[in-house]
Amino acid sequence: MKNKIPRIQIPIMIGVLLALLAGLWAGLIRVGWRWPAIQPMLPTLHGPLMISGFLGTLISLERAVAMKRPFTFIGPVLSGIGAIWLVVGLPIAVGQWLLLLGSVGLTAVFIRIVRQHTASYTITMGLGAICWLVGNALWLGGCPIFRIVFWWAGFLVLTIVGERLELSRVARLSANTTRLFVAAVALFVAGLFGVLVWGSLGTRLIGLGLISLAIWLGLFDIARKTVRRSGLTRFIAVNLLLGYAWLLIGGVTAVWLGQVVAGPRYDFMLHAIFVGFVFGMIFAHAPIILPSILPIQVRFHPILYGPTIFLHLALLLRVIGDAGGWQPVRAWGGLLNAVAILWFMGQMAYLAATPKRLSN
Repeated sequence: MKNKIPRIQIPIMIGVLLALLAGLWAGLIRVGWRWPAIQPMLPTLHGPLMISGFLGTLISLERAVAMKRPFTFIGPVLSGIGAIWLVVGLPIAVGQWLLLLGSVGLTAVFIRIVRQHTASYTITMGLGAICWLVGNALWLGGCPIFRIVFWWAGFLVLTIVGERLELSRVARLSANTTRLFVAAVALFVAGLFGVLVWGSLGTRLIGLGLISLAIWLGLFDIARKTVRRSGLTRFIAVNLLLGYAWLLIGGVTAVWLGQVVAGPRYDFMLHAIFVGFVFGMIFAHAPIILPSILPIQVRFHPILYGPTIFLHLALLLRVIGDAGGWQPVRAWGGLLNAVAILWFMGQMAYLAATPKRLSN
């Protein structure tokens, strides 16, 4: 079975890449660019493709590779097929079921992980997997996206902060510091349930939870120390700290606005979290994660700062357009965000192909 696992990883990563590209294209159509769609429903699938198809499959694959157990690959295989199913325009319900089963697979993996090693960070990441499962189930059940999008956000936020808590163990956090983290997570999770019942009140609780987590990360994450170092270590820390700033902005916006159904303010609130925070984390960890998933080596080089800076400046442009109601500014910000993501992917591929010439 060991020889077969790499053969599984490659097609799954192809599905991840297709979901990302289709999700970006769908997002650009939604933000106002009049471009052709692969299939008529594609623009409405921007969120599910980016969160479940791209990130859900990628996170599931990363966990499966780390555990090295054949059954753990069932989840990413199913969600990867579900993403491709949606991209090509086959019946949406089948794609929803495949993504739901993929999230069941990741949840099962984390149940095993928590049983083997019960800790605040494994429980937090396990809650993240459950959020993905609940979000997918609500989507399949016909719940509107604006009501379930924070459950999908919870999947990504709790997975990321759980991983950061795990890495922060080297700082020997005090019991009170860990309790503060648990309280912030509890506040955020309470908001997830609240948003299904009370709308704006639940959204504001979510915002308070995001603010609490952002402040906690800013104060206690090891990135505040490692940013003083050099090379890849500093690059990771810079991306993390920028991401934490956007998480704070997203939380403040959620508290200020409450529940928003659609429009520029909705765009502002969500993309501060999904682009500023989540993609900040992706940029930070990609040089480490990709070699663990694929048989490649990626050497760090300062050229990676280019797309990082571009991503955050483009997002700033986008939120200015959102806040001011300037549609062309908003549309260009969205396009430049996509350019930054593709630029980063291209540089990662180039660094993997030329490790010696551009090693730092």
